[in-house]
Amino acid sequence: MERPRTKLIHFTIGLVMLALAVGAFGCGGDAGGTATTAAPTGTTAAPSDATTTTEAAPETSAAEAVYAKFNAMTGQERHDALVAAAEEEGELNIYTSNTDMDDLVDVFEDLYKIDVNVYRGNSESVLQRVLQEQAADYFGNDILETNALELNVAQEKGFLSEYVSELRDLVRPEGLKPMWTASRFNVFVVGWNTELVKPGEEPKTLEDLADPKWKGKISMEVGDVDWFTALYDYYTAEGKTNDEIVDLFSRLAANAKVVKGHTVQGELLSAGQFSVALSLYSHTVDKAVKKGAPVAWKTADGSFVQPLVVRPNGEALMKTALHPAAALLFMDFELAEGQQVIADATRIGSVASAENDPLVGAMVVEVPEDKLLNEGKKWDDLYAQILEGGEKVK
Repeated sequence: MERPRTKLIHFTIGLVMLALAVGAFGCGGDAGGTATTAAPTGTTAAPSDATTTTEAAPETSAAEAVYAKFNAMTGQERHDALVAAAEEEGELNIYTSNTDMDDLVDVFEDLYKIDVNVYRGNSESVLQRVLQEQAADYFGNDILETNALELNVAQEKGFLSEYVSELRDLVRPEGLKPMWTASRFNVFVVGWNTELVKPGEEPKTLEDLADPKWKGKISMEVGDVDWFTALYDYYTAEGKTNDEIVDLFSRLAANAKVVKGHTVQGELLSAGQFSVALSLYSHTVDKAVKKGAPVAWKTADGSFVQPLVVRPNGEALMKTALHPAAALLFMDFELAEGQQVIADATRIGSVASAENDPLVGAMVVEVPEDKLLNEGKKWDDLYAQILEGGEKVK
């Protein structure tokens, strides 16, 4: 069984701290063997050790003083002053796991005279790099833009600074965290192959899919402990006992092909390797539909399996930012013009208007981030135990 994400996060923290203690890492090194460095068109990739000249570490209060100055401002006055200060800095360094960051950066650079450097890897590798660099007093990033679990670790470690803005006030409540702000949501949905599941035969509940008639026809994802834990809490609130919840998910697993990765899961669903996937991201399905794949997560009348599990992904200001005004401007941008870029990528943005709310009418269940951070092993082990009853897909 693959190592679940929460175990990997705690393993990463321990490994990085241990390696630093024995001098295994040098200042500013690449922390993630699996991470990739990618630069959008018109940007420069974050430099590696061989090309980096370490800048003097700023006083923590230096960046925070800039944040405080602009946090006290509002409206056009704030925007104009922030643009002037950010363009004077002329540069911005972002560490991200967002595969759509290229599109955001392209629009941002078209709007402002700021060169954006991007280090991109998977979320665990991005966190590992931040942990390593902070411990070594090297400050490579101004913004951290990644998944909730990794942002919460950075928040717990005291790396992040408060973001205050009228734009933040427009974010859905599920995306407002003490030291970071959601820019988009990963929404877990039940998706199906429309050639294998005919109109009128679509599942209405997860319980439907626990019926033995679905054996070998559904799929679960090996790392979705966050989805599982959110639904465990939901069913608990609905009055189910622990034994009843474990039994439900065990029956689902007995029917399931267990795969690794939502992208792979979506591709296999499109190819007809199974009929239904229990925890696809909505944007995975929507992107496939755009390409003509026979998949859906809503019926013809717009109904879908509820509840929807929502996990916020977002951005945060680093206390040690070398370009704090540019960092603030990008935060504002991602909650304003950036929301259309996010929507164009079929993702669900964190700012919803009364006229355009993709989650309207949905029963939304939020991933219990604190529980996963503080009791990760318990939930990892329970989910792994349940998945043992499924068929592993290589």
